[in-house]
Amino acid sequence: MKWISAERYKALLGLALLLLFACQDADFPRPPHSDLLTESADNNLPPEPSSHIVDLESLDQTQFIKKATSNSFMVVTANPHATAAAKKILLQGGTAMDAAIAAQLVLGLVEPQSSGLGGGGFLLYWDSKQKILKSYDGRETAPLSVDENLFFSPELGETDKFFAAVLGGKSVGVPGLVKMLELAHQQHGELNWQQLFSPAIQLADQGFAVSERLNTLLSLVPKVKQREAIRQYFFDQQGQPLAIGAQLKNPEYAQTLGKLAKQGGDYLYRSELTQKIITAVNQDDNVGYLTAKDFTEYQPLERTPVCRQVFSYRLCGMGPPSSGATTVLATLLILEQLAEPILAAGNEPIENNPLLAHYFIEALRLAFADRNTYIADPKFVPVPIDQLLETDYLHSRAQLISAQRAMPVVVAGDLVSPLAARFTTQGSPELESTTHLSIVDQLGNAVSMTTSIETAFGSRLMVGGFLLNNQLTDFSFRPRDVNQERVANRVEGGKRPRSSMSPMIVFDQSNQPILIIGSPGGKRIIPYVAGFIYEVLALGRAPEAALQRPHITSIGRGVEVEQGTSASLIDGLAALGHKPQVKYQTSGLHLIYRNQGQWLGLADPRREGTVVGE
Repeated sequence: MKWISAERYKALLGLALLLLFACQDADFPRPPHSDLLTESADNNLPPEPSSHIVDLESLDQTQFIKKATSNSFMVVTANPHATAAAKKILLQGGTAMDAAIAAQLVLGLVEPQSSGLGGGGFLLYWDSKQKILKSYDGRETAPLSVDENLFFSPELGETDKFFAAVLGGKSVGVPGLVKMLELAHQQHGELNWQQLFSPAIQLADQGFAVSERLNTLLSLVPKVKQREAIRQYFFDQQGQPLAIGAQLKNPEYAQTLGKLAKQGGDYLYRSELTQKIITAVNQDDNVGYLTAKDFTEYQPLERTPVCRQVFSYRLCGMGPPSSGATTVLATLLILEQLAEPILAAGNEPIENNPLLAHYFIEALRLAFADRNTYIADPKFVPVPIDQLLETDYLHSRAQLISAQRAMPVVVAGDLVSPLAARFTTQGSPELESTTHLSIVDQLGNAVSMTTSIETAFGSRLMVGGFLLNNQLTDFSFRPRDVNQERVANRVEGGKRPRSSMSPMIVFDQSNQPILIIGSPGGKRIIPYVAGFIYEVLALGRAPEAALQRPHITSIGRGVEVEQGTSASLIDGLAALGHKPQVKYQTSGLHLIYRNQGQWLGLADPRREGTVVGE
């Protein structure tokens, strides 16, 4: 993969963003049964740009391959400070769960655009002693008082424009991260809850150097300065983003963490902090609808992991309202059905083999069509997981794929369940700003956790030293089609929006973890995770090569290939009927792989994550 300088990258991307956002508020055609956003509209949504990785100590050295091996513990997170915090907790005798909490609290400080106390997430935990996999749902919920027309005007028949929905209070859901971490710690933690807050509190008080990535995002993501608190924190007196290397302190965040450490999770849900959040949301110019009852009634959930046998491994992930596991698994199970034509396609790497890339793209398109129709919060919608992942059904889906030509149209499968058939296909924006960490401790316990505040810098509202989410925009803006058929992922009071977060743990035939993986990236998380698993576990590719090769993605419509993709692959896909677009792909695959009796940790070269093992 070729890399350009940070300065040249900023200049090129800045120019691209100026051109793209010049038509941000343009009206784009939206056919009744299409995704909320057309191809053109999606191009105009704010990306989370890629950036070079800046070494924590020197701030002037770039490293592109980040890996470590270990016979004991392994930590991979999105920022060097978070990785160091997790290591510190493990050396103090903490479990993988303890280390994950400490790392996440630091990520909310040093990578605030991606996740934090004001957001939510999903967590898988492998208990090595009991040989049990647990999954935890800390997804945000919609205020109880809202209805399906939160982002839609029935009178006009129009949805909100993207930024009209995102910015301010209207998009903020009840944060779920703190309660989820507290529940998981009660079941799997070893160290005292308060002890886990020390690294983040100390760093918030002492300050940390602004990274190149944070500076880049402040420079290029649109409308960051829309609210006073965020403007005062991230920008200097001249209105410029804080420079790379500038010391940034957050005493308000330290104070919030101190009270959470002493009082537990209830401090965020039943205190003066709760009221501050409600006030910030409901008195914003773009008014929101949170109440004290929304906070007191919020509960994290322990769910049954979704697991299937694929390529002789057991793959497990997070069930609905995450669409991650079902869509990754469906993609891979379809590819498993295509074993013979894939074998005939040759053994070249996928980035050099248009036919192999074509099969992967077509499998994704089929899986996404089902995702956009059937996956939503199971408390509100009967989600037919077993039918979506049933062998005969996926065999019939695989038969739709031709070696000669891309499918002209892809629609959801016609499932037997009459409940499932009531819903119509509809997507949602779901953008890229998220984080993922993977940790294995000395005892073999493992955490795969993906957390988010949705788009970069969330709603732009800042309370208690942290940003509030805009996760309600992960609902489908359009609640019904022209025939008034309901959309499964429409807004409803108390409902959790669908997500593509895909934390996964893969087990070998001895029921031992062989891969702990996940990524940020909005809907593109699914092809990032599925692509890596497919190449390494099905095609036998080295993990380092699979991580670094240019991404080939589809999120149900269109095809995207990463900068650096060969012209021959692009031409080959075009010859098969695809229309590949070259786009930056800012994945953040953070993974731990069991290799010849050792743990191999890898951090994606596209972000500033780091790895440590001992």
